[in-house]
Amino acid sequence: MRLLLPLLALVALMAMLMLRGYVHSEILADHRVQAPAASDRVPQRILEGGPVIDTRGGHSQSLRLKDHRLVLTFDDGPDPEWTPKVLDVLEKHDAHAVFFVTGTMASRHPDLVRRIVEEGHEIGLHTFNHPDLSHQSKKRIDWELSQSQLAITGAVGIRTALFRPPYSSSASAMDNNSWPVTEYIGTRGYLTVVNDTDSEDWRKPGIERIIRNATPEGGKGAVVLMHDSGGDRHQTVLALDRLLPRLQARGYEFDTLTEALGTAGAHTQVTGIDLWKGKAWIFLVTASDNITAVLVVGLAVIGFLVIGRLVLMFCLSGVHARRVRRRDFRWGPPVTEPVSVLVPAYNEAKCIENTVRSLMASEHPIEVVVVDDGSSDGTARIVEAMDLPNVRVVRQLNAGKPAALNRGLANARHDIVVMMDGDTVFEPSTVRELVQPFGAPRVGAVAGNAKVGNRDSLIGAWQHIEYVMGFNLDRRMYDVLRCMPTIPGAVGAFRRTALERVGGMSDDTLAEDTDITMAMHRDGWRVVYAEKARAWTEAPESVQQLWSQRYRWSYGTMQAIWKHRGALVERGPSGRFGRVGLPLVSLFMVVAPLLAPLIDVFLIYGLVFGPTRKTVLAWLGVLAIQAVCAAYAFRLDRERMTHLVSLPLQQILYRQLMYVVLLQSWITALTGGRLRWQKLRRTGVVEAPGGPVPRQRAHSGDDRRPVG
Repeated sequence: MRLLLPLLALVALMAMLMLRGYVHSEILADHRVQAPAASDRVPQRILEGGPVIDTRGGHSQSLRLKDHRLVLTFDDGPDPEWTPKVLDVLEKHDAHAVFFVTGTMASRHPDLVRRIVEEGHEIGLHTFNHPDLSHQSKKRIDWELSQSQLAITGAVGIRTALFRPPYSSSASAMDNNSWPVTEYIGTRGYLTVVNDTDSEDWRKPGIERIIRNATPEGGKGAVVLMHDSGGDRHQTVLALDRLLPRLQARGYEFDTLTEALGTAGAHTQVTGIDLWKGKAWIFLVTASDNITAVLVVGLAVIGFLVIGRLVLMFCLSGVHARRVRRRDFRWGPPVTEPVSVLVPAYNEAKCIENTVRSLMASEHPIEVVVVDDGSSDGTARIVEAMDLPNVRVVRQLNAGKPAALNRGLANARHDIVVMMDGDTVFEPSTVRELVQPFGAPRVGAVAGNAKVGNRDSLIGAWQHIEYVMGFNLDRRMYDVLRCMPTIPGAVGAFRRTALERVGGMSDDTLAEDTDITMAMHRDGWRVVYAEKARAWTEAPESVQQLWSQRYRWSYGTMQAIWKHRGALVERGPSGRFGRVGLPLVSLFMVVAPLLAPLIDVFLIYGLVFGPTRKTVLAWLGVLAIQAVCAAYAFRLDRERMTHLVSLPLQQILYRQLMYVVLLQSWITALTGGRLRWQKLRRTGVVEAPGGPVPRQRAHSGDDRRPVG
C-alpha cells in the first residue's frame, strides 16, 4: 500500500491537472479558423433567409423574427465578471435574452448558468472550447456537443436545442465549408442560430457605435450578436443599459428566441443517470480547479522555501567558513585529552577491519570500543584477531544501534565520546579536528563532515553531490543559526556529561542521531559543525538499498520532530530551539521535500501542454541556481567539480526517488505504521584518501551490484 498510494496519488494529480487543462482550453483546443470559401452548394433560401436555420428531419428552412421583436444573444460566457453585470441590466429593464455558452465556461461557472435559467433566459450551445467546426470531424463535433450538454446538465439539470457555431456571422455568410456542419448539427436535433446584426462589441468601438450596430433598420425584428465574455466587456454593459430603454420606447420587445418565434421552449429537463453524470462532471471540474489552486499555492510555497533555503545556505555557510577559517580562530584551549571512540557493529565483517585500522592511525590519543550487536558473521572475532592496542570488543545480544551505543558509553573510559558507524573510515586528523570544539564549555556535541567513499558509480556520485551540498552546506547554515538538527551517525562527538544528562541514546525513533541532537539543544547545549573532521562512509550502491536507508531516515526525522514538539511552548534554550530550530527543520527537511514534486509536475505539464519554451527556460534557471549553489558547496569542501557533471541527471531521476521515499514516510506516519530497522549490504571498499588502509579489491558475487 505504501508504494501503491503514492502512485495512485500521482495518477490522480496528473488526471486533475489534465482535466483542468482541458476545461481551460490548454489541452485539445484547436484555434484554427477556416478561410472564406465559395457558397455555390448552400441553398439560396438559406443564404437569403433568416438567422434561425432548421435542418432537422432531413430538410432545411430558415426563420425570421417578426417586426419589433429583438432577441439579444450573448456569446462565449458565462464570465464571472461580466455575465452578472449583463444579467443585472437585463433584469433592470425586464428583458430576456439567449446566452450561447461554451462548455468550458459553463463547467467552471455552473452558478451563473443556474442564474441565467432562473431569471427566465435561454441557454444555447457554443461548443465546448470554441473550435471552428469546419475543421473538425463528425466525431469531434459530437464530442463538442455532448460535453457542452453535460456541463449544462450538471449545472442546471436541462438540455438545450439551440446551437450557435463559433466564428459564425449572418446566414448570408454561410459557405461550402460551414453548410455541411449546419446540416449535420440538424441531424443531432439542434436549431442553428446565427445573427441579423452584429454589435461588434468585441472590437470595443465605443458605446454609441455598439448601440448603432445593434439597432435594426426600419423597425425590423432581429437576432443581435453581443458578448458577455472573452475580454473587457465594459462597453457592452454600458451600451446595453442605454439600448434597452431606447428600443423599448420605440415598441421593441426583448424575448427569448422561442418566445419570439412562438415555438416550444428550447429547454428539456434531464433526469436519471444523465443528470448524475452531469453533476459528477461539475464536481470533478470544481475539484480540479480547487486542487490546482491549492497546488499553485503549494508551488509558490515551495518556490519561496527553495529560494529562501538556497539564500540562507549561500550566505550563512560563507559566514561559517570565514569564521572558522580565520587564522586566529580558536574554540578554546586545545583539547589533547584522550577520547573514547564507539563503533557499533552488526554484521560488519567486510568493513570492520578498514574501520579499526583507520582509527589506529589517529593523530589524537584514543581508545576504541567495538560493540558487537549480536553479529552472526564473525565481526567480533575479526577485531579480536587483529590484537591491536587500546581496542576492546564488547559483545551483546542483538538489541539495536541505540542499545549498542549506550553499552559502549557504559564501557568508555573518557569524558569525550566519538561515535562512528562500522562501515566508516576516519582520516588520521579526523578525531583531533572533531574534538577541538569541546574547548568551548557550552559545546555538547560536534557534527563531522561525512563524505561518500564509493562515489565511482552513478548513484554514488549523486549521493556525493547530496552529501556535500544538501548535508554539509546545511550543517554550516544550522551551525550559524544554532539549531543543528542532526549529528551524523558516521562521524559525531559528544561530551559524556551532556549525553548522560539527556538519558543517552534513545530507541524511541529510527533516527537516533537526530533524536539525540534535538535532545542536546533542548538541554541547553550548543551543537556545532567541524568541517575538517572528515569521515568516509559507504553509501548504498543499489536503488533498493538507498530506498531502505532514506525511508528510515525520513520516517525517523518525522518521529524525532514529533517527539520534541513540546519545545514549541517551552522557555529557555528548549523554547528557542522549538521556535527556531523545529520550524526550520520541519520546513526544509519535511515540508519542502514533500512539496518539491510540484516543480516537476508543473514542468511536465508545461512541456506537454503549456508554453514549452518558457517552461524549459524556467527549469534551466532553477537548475542553474542549484548548480551555482552546488559549485559553491564543492568549493567550500575543496572537492573536484567534475562530479557535478551528473547534477542535471540527479535533478531529473534521483530527486524523484527521494520524493517517493518521503511521501511513503508521510503515509507510514499518518497511517500509524511501524518501520523496522533494515540492515544495508556492505562491500568494504571504502578507505580514507591518503590513509593507511590498503585498498582492497571488491568482493566477487553480487555484493557490489551495478545500478540498473
